[in-house]
Amino acid sequence: MHLSQEEAFARIRLLRSPNIGPVSYHQLLRRFGHAGAALEALPDLGKRGGRQYSPAPAARIDAEVSAVRKAGARYLFHDSPEYPALLRELESAPPILTYRGDITLAARPCVAMVGARNASAGAVKLARDFARALADDGFVVVSGLARGIDGAAHQGALPATIGVIASGIEIAYPPQHSDLQEQVACDGLLIAEQPPGTEPRGSHFPSRNRIIAGLATGTLVVEAAPKSGSLITARLAGEAGREVMAIPGSPLDARSQGCNQLIRDGAVLVQSPQDVTELLSGFDGVPRSAVREMPSWHYDPGADLAEAEPADIAGLLSTAPIAVDELIRQSNESPASVQLALLELEIAGRLVHHSGGRVSQQA
Repeated sequence: MHLSQEEAFARIRLLRSPNIGPVSYHQLLRRFGHAGAALEALPDLGKRGGRQYSPAPAARIDAEVSAVRKAGARYLFHDSPEYPALLRELESAPPILTYRGDITLAARPCVAMVGARNASAGAVKLARDFARALADDGFVVVSGLARGIDGAAHQGALPATIGVIASGIEIAYPPQHSDLQEQVACDGLLIAEQPPGTEPRGSHFPSRNRIIAGLATGTLVVEAAPKSGSLITARLAGEAGREVMAIPGSPLDARSQGCNQLIRDGAVLVQSPQDVTELLSGFDGVPRSAVREMPSWHYDPGADLAEAEPADIAGLLSTAPIAVDELIRQSNESPASVQLALLELEIAGRLVHHSGGRVSQQA
């Protein structure tokens, strides 16, 4: 579909407006048909949610668009033909990305490789060798440009690699990977969800991790400590119905405990690049791995929000998280009506989302 400059600008402004995330963005587009109408409706929706509301200033979006152009980057919208099909399947798929490089790489079979930043020398070499072999087998290697395993994976796979960063498209992080990031952008593909000028923060990395997992048919963890970001990526891959793989390591090395834990929890043990190729080449949408943490409720993209009236559920909410399906049950309202009411509260900044499809009132 052809997207006018006016609608593209309105979409960027909508997504950059306060309290608008991927799910609420899509809900607004579905209810109002296009971003311009959604922007006009935001103050009224915020008021109905109980707060005064102003969308992102147009001048700020003008500055952002100029910064994207200056960086040599382009925007990618969720309904563009070039938007990666596997990533689009995620409920929380980023509505807008910025990128540099060859976007067609994202349409090829992808495997994510992640692991420890303070990786052992042996694991770094293993990651580089695995990535090179997987690239030779026709896979594109996706990772996060962090130190350790990520950097080695990109180096081994170049030019068949995609780097996903937690900052703006023009900001290199970590600084010592600035040359590598530029090489990925020039020879492979560099993707950012955050607007230009955004420095990486802790809250950005789980968001980046979901993109890494979402782009790939499977995620391979090379070396990772328990509770690491790599395990978050692996579990996000499992939630998305993708394959989760791990290379086992010595139980005496804390950097191997995360991989060993993943295997115990249902990840597929792999020992060679051929194991990965065999597993993913025959992937039919039903993973052999059993790493699952599915939430109890999902946003329903089929709900007819255009015709819905918001349910009166504010009285059912407290600061204690409650499952959305329980709100639907107790309110005796349709899922669309409950979704719309939650959307109004979210826009007003009065709603907090929790894991497992739960929500609560803002404290």
